[in-house]
Amino acid sequence: MTREQLQEIRDWANAKIATGEEPPWAWYQYMKLRETLDAILDGMAATKPLGSPELELRSGAGLRLVASTDRRESARPHRAVRPVRLPT
Repeated sequence: MTREQLQEIRDWANAKIATGEEPPWAWYQYMKLRETLDAILDGMAATKPLGSPELELRSGAGLRLVASTDRRESARPHRAVRPVRLPT
């Protein structure tokens, strides 16, 4: 669905709520619908569509795999493991 279609549904739910003629169970469902649509519309506003110029500019600034510069020989060896004495 497009943003405009979602906004139309939200406006319809608001109109139903505003009349005050809906039974309590329906009013509650319209409120849930409006809250859900608000969350979806807010999420759509906060994200960029695929292929947007801003998204393409940032794509090279992410994480990248690099080679390790540490030598394996530089790690300290583990101490000798002592056996654990268990109570008898």
